[in-house]
Amino acid sequence: MAAIGRNEPCPCGSGKKYKRCCLLKSQKASWTSRIAMSLIALMLLIGAIVMLTSLGELGEGCPLGQVWSPEHGHCH
Repeated sequence: MAAIGRNEPCPCGSGKKYKRCCLLKSQKASWTSRIAMSLIALMLLIGAIVMLTSLGELGEGCPLGQVWSPEHGHCH
């Protein structure tokens, strides 16, 4: 099957040229998928940053059953 030329009639039967009909639909779909993938990547990046910055806070707490003593500077 040969590729459809931009100026040929659209194969969907609308009577319009391919460049004014289904070609635009396929380009819009690719743009929306690019935007969606970019948003997902951004959310994953933000999640990774939040996770990595919170890893340093894990060791600062006291073990279960103990409390922090500011007077002594350690857990009791």
